[in-house]
Amino acid sequence: MATFDDLLEEAGAFGRSQKRIFSLLCFLSLFFAGSYVGIVFQGFTPDHWCRDAAAVERRRACGWSLGESRRLTAPLVNISGVLQHSSCEQYELDWNSTEPSCDLQNLHVSRLTSTACKSFTVSCRLNWLCGVFGSIAFDLVCSDGWLVDMYQSTLNVGFLVGSFAFGYLADRFGRKMSFLMSNVINVVSGIAMAVVPDYTSILVLRAIFGFSSKGGWMATYVLLTEIVGVKYRRTVGILYQMFFSVGLLFLPLLAYFIADWRWLQVAFTAPFILFMSFYWLIPESPRWLISQKRSSKAQEIIGNMANENKRKLSTNVQSLTDEEVGTTSASLMDLVRTPNMRKHTIILMFNWFTSAVVYQGLIMRVGIAGGNIYVDFLISSLVEFPAAFLILLTIERVGRRLPFAAANIVAGVSCFATAFIPDSIFWLKTMVACIGRLGITMSFEMVVFVNTELYPTFVRNLGVSVCSTLCDIGGIVSPFLVYRLAVIWLELPLIIFGVVALIAGGLVLLLPETKGAPLPETIEDVEFPDR
Repeated sequence: MATFDDLLEEAGAFGRSQKRIFSLLCFLSLFFAGSYVGIVFQGFTPDHWCRDAAAVERRRACGWSLGESRRLTAPLVNISGVLQHSSCEQYELDWNSTEPSCDLQNLHVSRLTSTACKSFTVSCRLNWLCGVFGSIAFDLVCSDGWLVDMYQSTLNVGFLVGSFAFGYLADRFGRKMSFLMSNVINVVSGIAMAVVPDYTSILVLRAIFGFSSKGGWMATYVLLTEIVGVKYRRTVGILYQMFFSVGLLFLPLLAYFIADWRWLQVAFTAPFILFMSFYWLIPESPRWLISQKRSSKAQEIIGNMANENKRKLSTNVQSLTDEEVGTTSASLMDLVRTPNMRKHTIILMFNWFTSAVVYQGLIMRVGIAGGNIYVDFLISSLVEFPAAFLILLTIERVGRRLPFAAANIVAGVSCFATAFIPDSIFWLKTMVACIGRLGITMSFEMVVFVNTELYPTFVRNLGVSVCSTLCDIGGIVSPFLVYRLAVIWLELPLIIFGVVALIAGGLVLLLPETKGAPLPETIEDVEFPDR
């Protein structure tokens, strides 16, 4: 008997209809970039130092330079092995009570004790790109700097909950309805985030925004892979992810012209208003309709796709056989009960975690590396494009395991090398860091479909859902690793990234090769593949 894939081949495996739907939905992946890594620009911390009104008056009266003024007000501290004037402390000195002398030699402030800043002066590079610090009167720096980390971490908390919630909603109410719900919530929470006055409300709305944006992205990904033929699924999935990389290229341009983080949030949210109209331009997944015993509606959609593809159907939906083998229900214990399943689960979970931590970490590091944030972000984003082509070039020739492992190992070695290359050789440091970004991008894109090929059919969706939660946990941890460890030593996060990436690459070599192998249907197929 015919299967749905046979029917899809008749209607056109990747015809004009699927190409139109793919073109529309790729815009969602493109603009998802702003939601995912907008923290680089929204959370950018400008140069800042303690504000002392009396010291400012003395500086103006005496004609001191800004550098001389900072030397007189801020103590020297060791930052990443370099002595610099502190951005968070000031000398305990009442300038109103000191003699009004302008002789710098007579002002021995270095003998004074220091105290934490009570308020700050900000240099926003000609009032440009002040992020959360410059746009809200929160002063999220120094002892409160961890609150900027929370801005990104709450997004990933939303991602974590949204992955599970929208997985259920998409199976219960359909891919189209989940897509519409996601966009409505995106618009409401995204706009509200840009106007609420207090930071707690911003964090709550940020989590809701993450909940809906990740859920919509996943529902769209599933819909695309369900309406194309078998041989196009992997390519469509990789290209869909590549449009996320295209979105990264627009971010620095957008942030350059929209310096205020609130208006930047509005710019990230506005496209979702347009995406709501896609509800009437894309079909529901026929596969999902068949699973819900709504065969007549599925037949109508397949017929419309065939007409748009200029193909004729000879098979009826009612004549299809079930594609899934057996009636076994999935359980979490199935992922760890047997040796090979347990090994696959542990390795895949660690790789999801590593991909998220290193990928997000390398992106966020651009904002604190000290170079031109716009140019550095653009260059590092450009290197993501070869990742998709390298995957498509190697997975059917070499296989999955070696490119997957090599991508992690290259990322790890590059992180280590970047940490120890002197800043004076800036071009080499940038080039090696970009190679690391390329490697971890390949790893991130490969873990998605390798995960699906290692689990048996009845537990495949559950396995991907459970393993991918480590991706969101990695995203929660990553901001704290980047921003807090960089205070100790700017390159310390790179050392951590290098260690976890090398471990992940080594673990991948313990996985079986899935190139040319049939998808497992039962746990016995995983445990005894030679049978």
